Amino acid sequence: MTSGNNGASTPEDEDPFGYLYADGQANGAQPPSGGGYGYGYPNSVNRSRSVGQRQYGQQQAQAAPTAAYGQVPQQQGPSGYNQPAAHYAAPETLPGGAPTSQQPMPGYNAGGGRRSGGPNTKGLLIGAIAVVAAVVIGIGIAMAGGDDKKDDSGNDAAASPSTSQSSQPSPSGSDEASEADLPAIDAKVLNLGTGVTTASDIQGAASDGGVYVTGLDQVGRSVTWTVNGIPKDGLYTLFARYSAVNEDQSMTLTVNGKKFGSPLNLGNFAKISDGDFSKGWTKTYAWPSLNKGTNTLSISCENGDKCNVLLDQLWLKAGQVKK
Repeated sequence: MTSGNNGASTPEDEDPFGYLYADGQANGAQPPSGGGYGYGYPNSVNRSRSVGQRQYGQQQAQAAPTAAYGQVPQQQGPSGYNQPAAHYAAPETLPGGAPTSQQPMPGYNAGGGRRSGGPNTKGLLIGAIAVVAAVVIGIGIAMAGGDDKKDDSGNDAAASPSTSQSSQPSPSGSDEASEADLPAIDAKVLNLGTGVTTASDIQGAASDGGVYVTGLDQVGRSVTWTVNGIPKDGLYTLFARYSAVNEDQSMTLTVNGKKFGSPLNLGNFAKISDGDFSKGWTKTYAWPSLNKGTNTLSISCENGDKCNVLLDQLWLKAGQVKK
């Protein structure tokens, strides 16, 4: 061989695309033709085989005729012609291949049901409910054992009265105070000042025997009530039952020797204009500050007062109330 020609079967002559070049054609390269799958060179080796010709673990079968495009090739088997060729053998068909049965999910059996050995969610739910119930019971016990002490502070207001406190009664008042057995007095038991007397000829007095106090219509006249048994220092309500006619009246209230902040209002709340005292019975109130034990209350006619009233009864209630 020369350096210019190495023969027709050298490796460089096995270029499958040699027929496209001038030197390849000069060496006799031809394009592929026929049903074979060679490279088209002279004396080239056809190493191709039909699909499905060889199977794992079996001897090579005789190649079947090439099938037309789009059709399944046929192979000759033990039972004769026209049997589908096994182009691919699934791994599970081979010795030691993959398992063919479907594996159940963890916690479930092959039929889809839960195995008895799986997680017990029902038991977990019951346990959670038991914990919540225990917490609720514990809270209830703690609340039941709380402090049951009562507030003994009462409803009394501050012990220092304001000078702006008014003795104006209010028929629509609705303030409430704790009831207590506090002193009350009829007119005939009061300490009467000079010129003041009692009578019973005018009807309507609520005191025992219909007795009332009269003669308070001049300056310097007064009645005094010495009150015993006040339970503690604080504000109280002094009520006075009286009769007034024609026009509003007012008198001075003195508590333990000190003049109260404003006159005791003795208005004509019954609206009597004919001078008939038997129709004018009504009541008024003031809010004095009293000391524990004994106190002295005085109602007097002073300069600037209007004192034409009949006085029936006096009584006390704890706190600041209006009825």
